[in-house]
Amino acid sequence: MTELRTPEGMSRRHFMSHLSTATMLTAPVAHWFIDALRAGAADMRRHHKAAILLFMEGGPATIDIWDLKPGQPTGGQFKPISTSGGGQISEHLPLLAKQMHHLSIVRSMSTREADHQRGRYYMHTGYVPNPNIEHPSYGAVIAHELAGHAGSLDVPPFISIGGASIGPGFLGMSFAPLVVDSNGDVRNLKTSLDTGRLTQRMQALGTLERSFAGQDRGEAAVEHGKVLQSTVNLMTSQQLSAFKVNSEPAAVLERYGAGGSGGGGGGGGNRRNAAFGKGCLMARRLVEAGVPFVEVDFGGWDDHQDVFSKLKDRLPVMDQAMSALVEDLNQRGMWKDTVVIWMGDFGRTPRINGRGGRDHWARSWSVVVGGGGFRSGEVVGKTNVDGTAVEGDPYTSQDLMASVLKSLGISLETTFTSKNNRPMKIANSGRVIRELFA
Repeated sequence: MTELRTPEGMSRRHFMSHLSTATMLTAPVAHWFIDALRAGAADMRRHHKAAILLFMEGGPATIDIWDLKPGQPTGGQFKPISTSGGGQISEHLPLLAKQMHHLSIVRSMSTREADHQRGRYYMHTGYVPNPNIEHPSYGAVIAHELAGHAGSLDVPPFISIGGASIGPGFLGMSFAPLVVDSNGDVRNLKTSLDTGRLTQRMQALGTLERSFAGQDRGEAAVEHGKVLQSTVNLMTSQQLSAFKVNSEPAAVLERYGAGGSGGGGGGGGNRRNAAFGKGCLMARRLVEAGVPFVEVDFGGWDDHQDVFSKLKDRLPVMDQAMSALVEDLNQRGMWKDTVVIWMGDFGRTPRINGRGGRDHWARSWSVVVGGGGFRSGEVVGKTNVDGTAVEGDPYTSQDLMASVLKSLGISLETTFTSKNNRPMKIANSGRVIRELFA
């Protein structure tokens, strides 16, 4: 018997005609037919476009990670090692070194914000903070543009694991991040009510919401009603299982470094380390379930002192989780449709301060990307001999964002309208990093 595949463009009429035929078959064949259709639908969800942002909150010292300067006063303690792709990286990333033929390093980032709050906002949105307007983040923009291609999705299209990310700005609350911890627990959704009572209360609240919105209460009331409905859908959806990383085999959890207790912050190094591994594993599961954008936050990179001892603890955690994620996405046939972005608020100073640390630095630093339509194994741009400046063409936050959107097939001609009726070009009119594309 030949394998049945469901084409992506199958219409409802075509589907129903097949289903009616199946009901006339013997029971075992009918069950096989329906199972095959379900498998085809799952396959379509797996092959939608998506992005995973690994955000290193605090500003990682990329000069000690992706762009080492051995022998220079600014070079620090670590040695570079060769990789399967272009260039060398830190000796504390041996697993990622084997995956670098899938990834590309952009060593010529030169951004304009070296304050944590402002840098985090700028790197997430492509815009500097403005008191008169809230700009949408990566997650909101990509969810807005790709959510319609993900099929039936009860889970919100933007999930943030371990941190709150930056919000949807003028795109509205439908594209706000759903924040979960690394165990998949959704903030403010834990309840002791039984299902029946909970359903009754949510229905009553929904009636009040519709009545309130119907009194011409403006966009905020409508948006709040959408969030309520999304919450109801989420709480009763089978797709919630995607958050439950502990259902994975022990060997998979161990490969991601997620075999510890994990959790939503605090609790010491082992707990934090397991949390990032679980976050990366959850990101893979959520993308498989159809979520267009997942952010995984790995904080603690604000190393004004003892930078090298701290990196010796933190880099192996990042190495294990990120390498497992890249490997999994490739082995599962998801790499060409899923973009992975590694970045922080900014970099850290080439100069090592008197406390053995590095301070805030946005003038010359690195990010890493891969998957989607990106070229792999590339090293884009370079810094000078001591890492204090970009040589040649520097790239900005909006350039990086424009490149990510292009890699996902999102039109850079897209223009949004803000709430004060201003036209806002997607990715702040950033230019594509040409070396990342064939």
